[in-house]
Amino acid sequence: MAKYGEGDKRWIVEERADGANVHNWHWAETDCLPWSKTFFTKSLSDLPILTGEGNLYIKTKKVDKVDGEAYVNIRKGKIIPGYEISLNLSWEGEAKDGEGKTLLKAEGNVEIPYIADENADEDPEVKVTVKDEGPIGKTLKEAMLAKGKPLVLEKVREYVKAMAKGGPVKDELEAKKLAPKSNSSSNSSSAVVSKEKVEMKKEAKKEARKEGFKTITMSEKFNCRAKDMFEILMDENRWKGFTQSNARISKEVGGQFSIFDGSVTGINLELQEGKLIAQTWRFGSWPDGIDSKVRLVFDEPEPGVTIIKLTHSDVPEEDRYGNATVVENTERGWRDLIFNRIRAVFGFGI
Repeated sequence: MAKYGEGDKRWIVEERADGANVHNWHWAETDCLPWSKTFFTKSLSDLPILTGEGNLYIKTKKVDKVDGEAYVNIRKGKIIPGYEISLNLSWEGEAKDGEGKTLLKAEGNVEIPYIADENADEDPEVKVTVKDEGPIGKTLKEAMLAKGKPLVLEKVREYVKAMAKGGPVKDELEAKKLAPKSNSSSNSSSAVVSKEKVEMKKEAKKEARKEGFKTITMSEKFNCRAKDMFEILMDENRWKGFTQSNARISKEVGGQFSIFDGSVTGINLELQEGKLIAQTWRFGSWPDGIDSKVRLVFDEPEPGVTIIKLTHSDVPEEDRYGNATVVENTERGWRDLIFNRIRAVFGFGI
């Protein structure tokens, strides 16, 4: 056993004098959000969709926004990508008659609210809107959905594959693989134990997202406007009414909330009235340091009908007491204690 304060040399990773991370053995994290923005800007800007088929001309304009987080971790030579981003893209279309005269020029938007590594094997949701909701505008929108959506999803799949290979550090990794091995050695500097502990914590956190955690997805339909559902879910008095429990809910981004008599707490990450609620969620019975993420995406396909798509990610399989029913109980809670109660109390049932 090592003396107190000295540590056991078998567990101390010493830094090289040249600062090299040999074979990518240590934990290395690269911020990939700027690279992701560049990737989508190049892939999706000025992308032709239709060039006269059915007298329709449609193309994408530019990527207006890429928000969220994206990174690549490398540990022991293994690539571990992580990303949770949203994307907004503008498009334009023109409809002509048989003689080539313009009937309508319209603009619209493409929104992908959630592209995440945990759903890498699934295509994300793609929403297409048009500013002119007249008959010709709707024709352009339907054409964009039919022809443009597959092209957009193709670019998203290319992004997912690129991230799996290392994203912006792919070329660097390939260069290291091809580089000749050196027989030279250098003296090690003093060990920095605290730095290694931080790296180990990062590794444990990232690996935990893959093992021992689940994602809950749910789609629910209600007879009401999207703004009404948004207000109910963000109003503490209405929460108290349909749950019969105490609630405190901030309506500001970065604000905190506490529901079900304090058994669930969290922070508002993103709020778009009638469109999106993104929050962290933590149950008091969960192990310390674990927070999940909730995304509620609101869609109103027709006036008076609202569809809510729930994605509740990073839900631990076990609570702090070893009970393995967390995912099942959380899913049932959303369905029975929230969505069904709202239908019953506010008369939004379908």
